[in-house]
Amino acid sequence: MSAYTALTRANYRAYVRDRTTVFFTFAFPLLFLVVFGLIFKGQTVEDGGPPYINYIAPGVLSWGVGNAAMFGVAFTLMHWRRDDILRLIWRTPTSLPSVLGSRYAVAVGVGLVQAALFVGIALLPLFGLHLANTWPLAVPVLVLGITTFMALGLVVGSIADTPEAVAAIANCIMVPMAFLSGSFYPSDLMPGFLRTFSRALPLRYFNDGIIGVLSNRGSSTDLAVACAGLIVFTVVFGLIAAKTFRWSNRG
Repeated sequence: MSAYTALTRANYRAYVRDRTTVFFTFAFPLLFLVVFGLIFKGQTVEDGGPPYINYIAPGVLSWGVGNAAMFGVAFTLMHWRRDDILRLIWRTPTSLPSVLGSRYAVAVGVGLVQAALFVGIALLPLFGLHLANTWPLAVPVLVLGITTFMALGLVVGSIADTPEAVAAIANCIMVPMAFLSGSFYPSDLMPGFLRTFSRALPLRYFNDGIIGVLSNRGSSTDLAVACAGLIVFTVVFGLIAAKTFRWSNRG
């Protein structure tokens, strides 16, 4: 068995054994779907336009998946470094790409299952989401988004030394970003200067990509821009993580 396979299995088993984390990973975005879905049930953003759920469901989905990807790797990296697990791995022939790759595989798997469950519930008559014919393109967009927010999680997990610090930093990033990126309401409703500012946020591109393919909003060029934006942020966060990564809190 390769080091990558062993680490992937260990990551998966550790994840599924933490039932509280598993529950809230899937339940948290669904809670927002229920709240916003029921509040704006039957309403449209504009006269004759698509129902509100076609904006809110993809936006909450991208935020929930990105949130889980970032928190998951940030907490894992922080705990592994604090408990000197990374130092032990460092003294073995296991490479850093194997360590990160195993965590990435679990993050992608969790994110895709999370998305499938979320969309399945949003399609129920209670909420009334209508999928566009382009919905299969959501899979590569989701993978790109998970990659971006996992890279961001590596940065958070590298600079935070306690669970409290991870939670504080991650929440300060993700909560404002959700509102500024249009996860909870269409970005077109925001003032012009906020729409411009949101272009500096990775969640805006994740939202645009998911909304575009699930609700058929925007052109192929818009989708390409969203994917390109996610790739750029992944590279930027990856470079920052490479500079801040530590095998141990001891230095």
